[in-house]
Amino acid sequence: MERLRIIGGVAAGMSAAAKARRVNPQLDIKVFTDNSYISYSSCGLPYYIGDIIKNHDSLIARTVEDFARQGTQVITGSRAVKIDSRQKQILLEDLSGSRSWTEEYDRLIIATGARPVRPSLAGAELKGIFTLRNIQDSQAIKAYLKEYQPKHAVVVGAGYIGLEMVENLLAYGCQLRVIEKAPQILTNMDPDLAEIVHSYMEKQGISVLTNSTLTGFQGRDRVNEVTVGSHTFPADIVILSMGVLPNSEIAAQAGIELGTGRAIRVNGRMETNQPGIYAAGDCATVWHLISEQEVYFPMGTTANKQGRVAGENAAGGNATFKGILGTGISRIIDMEVSRTGLSEQECKNLGIAHISRTIKSRTRVPYYPDAGLIWVKLTVEPDSRQLLGGQIVGFSGAGKRIDTIAAALASRCKIDDLYNLDLAYSPPFSPLWDPVLTAINRF
Repeated sequence: MERLRIIGGVAAGMSAAAKARRVNPQLDIKVFTDNSYISYSSCGLPYYIGDIIKNHDSLIARTVEDFARQGTQVITGSRAVKIDSRQKQILLEDLSGSRSWTEEYDRLIIATGARPVRPSLAGAELKGIFTLRNIQDSQAIKAYLKEYQPKHAVVVGAGYIGLEMVENLLAYGCQLRVIEKAPQILTNMDPDLAEIVHSYMEKQGISVLTNSTLTGFQGRDRVNEVTVGSHTFPADIVILSMGVLPNSEIAAQAGIELGTGRAIRVNGRMETNQPGIYAAGDCATVWHLISEQEVYFPMGTTANKQGRVAGENAAGGNATFKGILGTGISRIIDMEVSRTGLSEQECKNLGIAHISRTIKSRTRVPYYPDAGLIWVKLTVEPDSRQLLGGQIVGFSGAGKRIDTIAAALASRCKIDDLYNLDLAYSPPFSPLWDPVLTAINRF
C-alpha cells in the first residue's frame, strides 16, 4: 500500500487529503498538523470576532472524525521538523517536544501555509497585541474584547483582513485607527479607487493614516498606546495585519527550490523540484495568467484548488492547475471592493502597454430604493484590445460584479468581444445598462 503523507491540515492539506482518497481509496493517507482544528474557513474569522457568526464550529467544514471515517488519519498537535528527501522520511515531534518519531512516505504534500508578519518592536510582548490566522487567534481576540472592553483599537495594515477587522471591531464600540505604511490603503487596488474607500472610511469616523510606520508599543502589562513615527496614539487593543510569510523553511532545508516571496516553487501539477514531493496553498507559488509570471498570492480559494490538484496527482491522477487572475473581494461596513487581473499600477510596474477607463454609475436603476453608487475601472492593452483587468468599488451588490470581468479574463476576451454581453436586467438588480457594460463601452 502506497503511503501519502501530508504536512498541514487546513485548506490545501485537507483538500489534498480528500481528493487523494477519492482518486485512490486504497491509499494509506496520514495528515500531520500542529493545530487542533482542521479544515476550517479562516476567511470567516473576522465575522466570528464581530459576532456575526456566533459559533466557531460553523467555520469547520470537516473534523478529524469525519476524515477517520473515510480511512484518513489526521494527527493533530504534531510538527514536522525535517524532511529527508533521499530516504523519503519525515521527522516529527509533538508540540511539547517530549516525543519525536519518523514517518516514511512514497508521496509527500507540503501544505504548511503561512504565518503573520509580527514586527520586532519595543513592547511587542504586551497583552492586547494580536495577529489573526487561526481559530485560536480569533477566540483570544474575542475573549479580550469582551473582558477588557477596549475603547481605542488600532489596526496595522489596510489590506482585506485589516479592513474586515475594522468593520467587526466597530461592533464593540471601539474608536478605530488604521495605520498603513504604504502611500494608500488596499495596495492591490489603483490609488484612485483606494482613495474612494479611504474617504468613505473617514466619513464613518475611522482615522486612516497612510505613509505611516509603526515604531513601538507602550503599556505596563497591557498595551495602551502605539507609536507611529514621532506621534503616540491611544490603543487598548492592536490587530497586526501586515501580511504573511510562507512557511517554507522545512522545504528549503530539504533541498526544495524556493521561488518568488520565498514560497515553494511548483509547476502546474503542484510538483516541486524533488521527485514525489508536492506543495500547495499559502506556502507555494502560483502562476498569474495575465502577467504570465510566477507570483506569491496567498488566498483560500487558491489553496483549495492547489490542494485538490496536489492530492489527485499524488494519488496517481493527472490534474493541472493553470493559475490565477488575482481575483479578490472584501467589504468595509457597507462599501464593497473587488479586483481581478492586473491593475493600471501593476501594468506600469511590469512595463505592459495599457489604457484604463473608470465610470461611476448606480447598482440599480436610480428610482429604485437603495440604488448605491458604483465605480468600475477596466484596463485594456491598446493594440490587441485585450482585457487586462478590472476593479470595482461601491455599495449594494457592487462587488460581485467582478465575476463577470474575471470570466471574461479567463476566456482571454478582447474588449470588442464584450460590447454585446447579454447581462441580466431588472430594477432591483441593475440599471438598464449594467455598470460593467457601461465601462466596456468607454473603450
